Amino acid sequence: MAESNDVRAIPAGGSSDYLIRHTTLRQLQLLEAIVRLGSFTRAAEELFLTQPTVSMQIKKLADALGTPLFRQVGRSVEPTDAGLEVHAACREILNTLANLEITLADLKGLKRGRLRLGVLTTAAYVAPEILGAFCRRYPGIDVHLQVTNRENTLERLRAHDDDLYLMGQPRDENDQIESLPFAPNPLVMVVRADHPLAIERNIPISRLAEENLLLREPGSGVRDSVLKQFSEAGLQPRVRMQLGSTEAIKHAIVGGLGISALSLHSLTLDSTAGQLALLDVQGFPIMRRWHLVHWRGRELSLVARTFLDFAIEYEPEIRARLAQAEAAFEHTRTNLIKKKYP
Repeated sequence: MAESNDVRAIPAGGSSDYLIRHTTLRQLQLLEAIVRLGSFTRAAEELFLTQPTVSMQIKKLADALGTPLFRQVGRSVEPTDAGLEVHAACREILNTLANLEITLADLKGLKRGRLRLGVLTTAAYVAPEILGAFCRRYPGIDVHLQVTNRENTLERLRAHDDDLYLMGQPRDENDQIESLPFAPNPLVMVVRADHPLAIERNIPISRLAEENLLLREPGSGVRDSVLKQFSEAGLQPRVRMQLGSTEAIKHAIVGGLGISALSLHSLTLDSTAGQLALLDVQGFPIMRRWHLVHWRGRELSLVARTFLDFAIEYEPEIRARLAQAEAAFEHTRTNLIKKKYP
């Protein structure tokens, strides 16, 4: 008689053994990724599998459990009630395995290990430099870098998807997270190099209210800092457009669409070098700091704790690079003044 896929066919008293024999770790990883991402396709991409493979493995898991785990909702999928229960168990199992990995890595010291770092998109200009230096010191460490926007970074933080998160000053859930400032992140006002303001000194911020301002999308920490600076001066800036990335804003400035405030980190290795200039504006640069963040009370691995210490020690290198960038832009201003007033 053929074996039934109905849960009622699972032998009484032997359901745990049955599930162990018919469920794989990969299936649990797939289910967790599908619930988190809302898509079989995105889960397949994240785990470097084909979508048919993902569908087949989830079908096998559903057959083993004798119940559907997902239902189609428009272009997305969402878990059934049974899927939610299985997902909760998946998270517990995967977290237990992750903690075991941390314990074993600690026993081995830093000869081997893994660091999962969630990085805000605007911090992607500073994270690779620090990670590169860290990996040169500890070449056996496997580093996974996840770069995404603020909303998704906070979502990953709440879900404990990574060991540490590199971001600006967190505004949400400050009572539940630990935040360690470790490096400067000055916001500077940027214009196209041939803009008349580029050669002026000590520009009042009220003068900027006459210019077209380019901003990041709502929710951006850079956007909030800039608007707060104008608000404290009793000014309403003339916002021309909102753009979804720092690179888009830089190219919009070069295109003559307006001015903007950007992290100086985003200008240190710049494909638009020579086409942009920093403004000498009252109230700028806005001095902010990068933070390394993790969930309060969650035990950090030896690798994560070591990276925290390393990032703090690395701050002088970051400051030196920022000073070089400022000197380069000052040289550009001097050349512009000489060109206008030979």
